[in-house]
Amino acid sequence: MSTRRTFLKTSLAAGAGVLAAGISAVQAKSDAAAAPKFAAGLIYTKDNPGKWAKKVGSHAPSVKVEGTKVTVTTDHGMSEKHFIVRHTIVTPAGDVLAEKTFMPSDEAVSVFEIEGKHPVLYASSFCNKHDLWVSEFSVS
Repeated sequence: MSTRRTFLKTSLAAGAGVLAAGISAVQAKSDAAAAPKFAAGLIYTKDNPGKWAKKVGSHAPSVKVEGTKVTVTTDHGMSEKHFIVRHTIVTPAGDVLAEKTFMPSDEAVSVFEIEGKHPVLYASSFCNKHDLWVSEFSVS
């Protein structure tokens, strides 16, 4: 069991790093009016689901903002073999503001307090079988 946990922790750290690097690279290359484009086949979105087009509804994170309270939900079944591993909130600069790791017995819902105004933030949802999904949102 400790080997599995070590693997998951290492994978999650790598996934957050990939997301942060992907966002930073996109921001460096895009102008302010352009929508971010994440690396195809590495990061998936509702608008760019790649090979997982049929998985959008159960993998792209939904975000609800109420003041400083941000609720991230991934409408995904949870089992030992197939589950959402993690939610992360990341800035366009790649800074991780909040994160929550799930066990297969959990529900893929996380609630965070995000202080300040953020015109653009990214919520990620990492599935152990269907990769990393990102949704853009703002806190005003």
